[in-house]
Amino acid sequence: MSGHPFAVITRLHVSRGAGALHIRGRRGHKARCALFGASSRIGAALFTGIEIASRFRGRRRAIARRHAYLRSSLSASKIRTGLVLAAVALSALTVTACNNGSNRPRLAYEERPVEALYNTGYARIQSRRWADAVDYFQEVERQHPYSEWSRRAILMQIYAYYQDNHYQEAIAAADRFIALFPGNPSAPYAFYMKAICNFEQITDVGRDQGFAQAALSGLRDVARRYPGTSYAIDATVKMDMVNDQLAGKEMAIGRYYQRANQPLAALNRYKTIIDNPAYQRTSHTPEALYRLVEVNLSLGLKDEAMRTGSVLGYNYPGSPWYSEAYALLSEQDAAPTVAPTAERESWLRRLIPG
Repeated sequence: MSGHPFAVITRLHVSRGAGALHIRGRRGHKARCALFGASSRIGAALFTGIEIASRFRGRRRAIARRHAYLRSSLSASKIRTGLVLAAVALSALTVTACNNGSNRPRLAYEERPVEALYNTGYARIQSRRWADAVDYFQEVERQHPYSEWSRRAILMQIYAYYQDNHYQEAIAAADRFIALFPGNPSAPYAFYMKAICNFEQITDVGRDQGFAQAALSGLRDVARRYPGTSYAIDATVKMDMVNDQLAGKEMAIGRYYQRANQPLAALNRYKTIIDNPAYQRTSHTPEALYRLVEVNLSLGLKDEAMRTGSVLGYNYPGSPWYSEAYALLSEQDAAPTVAPTAERESWLRRLIPG
């Protein structure tokens, strides 16, 4: 992927330029994927997913405004021909009612030129008519299986399903692409989108975190399969976000046990945050250390509480959680030697400037 320009930023400007596909990320963040045409007749698209999100929550926003997928690979003459054929197909379109009673009509089978089907689906993408776009791309796949058009049509189905919030359908389409074309240059995109579709469905820490676990597994797979790529970079960022979410779940359970006067169960949950390397750098670590101080004191383990308080003070001297722990230990005549301060930097802050 060297040589492909990309920028790591907190908020990514949404470009309307041709040749750019913008893909939504989890709630408050965005990822831009640039399409680079190859020298082959159709050309393999390289999707560059780039983002760093400043927040994990917040409403996600639709970001795809323009998708120049076809235009990156077809010659101008084929484009003009395809658009004319698409107009003819639109004027003669025959539809049938859906069997499930839906008011949205479905395409009746009628053999059409592949350019007409594909360009019409592309036009539906541009007008954000995701379900209609899927119908046309499915027809491309059905009438022209195993072709270059079919490969592109499956990718477009992934994108349209994703934009329409039909994540399971998008995952199924991605799985189909991977099964049929595992060595295709766009396979990384399919793996990436599988992970992102699970990432999009992560719920708050009070609910089951199955989607978070699935997203973490998929993101790890992307980072392992395609190290050094922009996909791997983005996956690594999202892995940190998912780990923060999963650590938050452990904290929520620990607080519940602590309120229910089950200190040993609570202690085990808090220790999970401290002992798991993936959770140690999350935002929940200072509170987990403080809660361990509380639990150890409630169990009469003053020395252990002092040691935990010292660890908290050394790594997070300016944290409000250390101030609370220091006050709590002082009441037990077990205050750490280092008083809370906002000036002394922790080892973590020294390692990660800013």
